[in-house]
Amino acid sequence: MAPAPGRTWAGNLAYSAGELVEPTSIDELAEVMGGAGRVRVLGSRHSFNRVADTTGTLVGLRRLPTELEVDRGRGVVRAGAGLTYGEVGVRIQEEGWALHAMASLPHITVGGAVATGSHGSGDGAASLAEGVAAVEIVTTGGEQVRLERGDPDFGGAVVSLGMLGAVTVVELEVEPTYDVAQTVYEGLTWDRVVEDLDAVTGLGTSVSVFTDWRDPDRTTQVWVKDRVDRPRGGDGAVGALGLRPADGPRHMIRGGRPEHCTPQGGVPGPWLDRLPHFRMGFTPSAGEELQSEWLLPRRAVGPALEQLRGMAGELAGLALSAEMRTVSRGRQWLDPAQEDSVAFHVTWRRDQPAVEALLPRIEEGLEPLGARPHWGKLFDERALARRIEELYPRRGRMLELAARLDPRGALRNDYLERVGL
Repeated sequence: MAPAPGRTWAGNLAYSAGELVEPTSIDELAEVMGGAGRVRVLGSRHSFNRVADTTGTLVGLRRLPTELEVDRGRGVVRAGAGLTYGEVGVRIQEEGWALHAMASLPHITVGGAVATGSHGSGDGAASLAEGVAAVEIVTTGGEQVRLERGDPDFGGAVVSLGMLGAVTVVELEVEPTYDVAQTVYEGLTWDRVVEDLDAVTGLGTSVSVFTDWRDPDRTTQVWVKDRVDRPRGGDGAVGALGLRPADGPRHMIRGGRPEHCTPQGGVPGPWLDRLPHFRMGFTPSAGEELQSEWLLPRRAVGPALEQLRGMAGELAGLALSAEMRTVSRGRQWLDPAQEDSVAFHVTWRRDQPAVEALLPRIEEGLEPLGARPHWGKLFDERALARRIEELYPRRGRMLELAARLDPRGALRNDYLERVGL
């Protein structure tokens, strides 16, 4: 008997599927995909909405044969989509290779992360999807399809929301390994962020500005991750912005345990131990939580902060932590970073009714600024559907591609219907 599908990582949603099937070979996967009436593919369960849900069969990829091989000539690693970024990172680091970016936690699967447009941080860092050179997909017709950069349909192949089939292999671009030093600063005001965003986000390779909205005028921490071989930061910018180094390790959530976070204090270490916020061996963030995130054009940072600061009292009552970071423009048709963007992320207390009641008010102020929500987190889905043609001009091409690879609509679900896909 197939196991029960269970719940999302945060425990906020139970999957609707009648069964969870975990094939052990590509042939078995093709048989499942071709035979299921309704089907969706499950990653690390680190989504907070029903993007991966279905009323039919959920398919897990963790029992497929593990693929992980670096092609030195092409500069890519061929990785099974069910592997986590942390697992891939450890293996390629042993061989002297690295990825261009990492998300804030390494626990998420490669396939699921890129499919929802997940990203790291940095003025020169696009979403994780931009580091993908090719994907291999098993369709609902049981066929194996390979799409690679340069193909006419590649723009819909990576940030696909699971609309095309079961992604089994993701080829990620690699580069020679490098070290990163991470330093946490305090003392930054939001006014300084608005006045000189370039100086703030230019402090390092990856910069994250944190708050819990208890004080609408000041941030709580600034996490700066700087490549040792290509340093961007400098003491002059730190001093000019009024920053001071933290006097010890920090967690971005009040009361959180700093040992769960990656090493700080400016001590250099391998990229995979510094670019994420959280260590592989611990539960990331708070565990029992919800998350939302909106990506806005970089030029909208001032009006967006004015809107959020005006709601600080309401946000502080529900937010464990909030983070601002930058993401450069992506090329995927459904990438939320359709231009150089500033991302505003919130980690909420696990009070879903209260969070869902607040979301429309937040989005009412952010929508006119061009906000695009993260596909895997909580947002007003029907509000997005009303704006999707404007926000994603290549939506029509994406729907045509999905119809070609899934002509019987087995991958469609209520979530895609609600968001206008």
